[in-house]
Amino acid sequence: METLRFFGLQPRMTVVEFWPGSGWYTEILAPYLTRGQGTYIAALFPEGPTADPAQAALNAAFQTRFSADKKLYGEPQFTTFGAASGPVAPAGTADLCLFMRTLHGWMAAGIAEKAFSDAFAALKPGGVLGVEQHRLAPEEDQDPVAANGYVQEAFVRQLAAEAGFVFVAASEVNANEKDTKDHPFGVDTLPPTRLTAPRGDPADPAFDRSKYEEIGESDRMTLKFRKPE
Repeated sequence: METLRFFGLQPRMTVVEFWPGSGWYTEILAPYLTRGQGTYIAALFPEGPTADPAQAALNAAFQTRFSADKKLYGEPQFTTFGAASGPVAPAGTADLCLFMRTLHGWMAAGIAEKAFSDAFAALKPGGVLGVEQHRLAPEEDQDPVAANGYVQEAFVRQLAAEAGFVFVAASEVNANEKDTKDHPFGVDTLPPTRLTAPRGDPADPAFDRSKYEEIGESDRMTLKFRKPE
């Protein structure tokens, strides 16, 4: 609630969420916007013959789930975002675009700049881009592909500025000073993912999770940008 209030969510908005995954924020956004006569747009994983099978399965499950109860979720719109995708929404129609813990994946895929550009194109003048992302310590070197999931706040601000955005404010609502950011399987060692082995390998039942449960979820930056009027 505090994160969405910080981004300025209002009932009649058109909101585009990039890569909503299994729909954690969708469970909040779709009912809220439906009751407020707003519009929710999910920019899903890229589709087509070269699509990642796991991402394709997530897309299918997401569309099935959030199309099933029109009274609760309304009629979400589905677009896609990826290296070769078109607009995530008609140009200049969105009030709010959201990047929720997704930027490291786009850095790995080489499409981070495209994400900011596509959001800028979709937003109305004065529209807001909200970014929540696992935060790398400023003294650490930024891995260009963010393999451990952490990104420098200065780098995010740079990407936004290069796309034309103006920085508005930062919030510490998702900060976690316990996060040491040196976990064996990157940020996904922490809740809620809780890896006990490298991604793609079988889970290790002998892995001691107590330290990571004590840390909790990652330290995250929460940044608000605006498309100039």
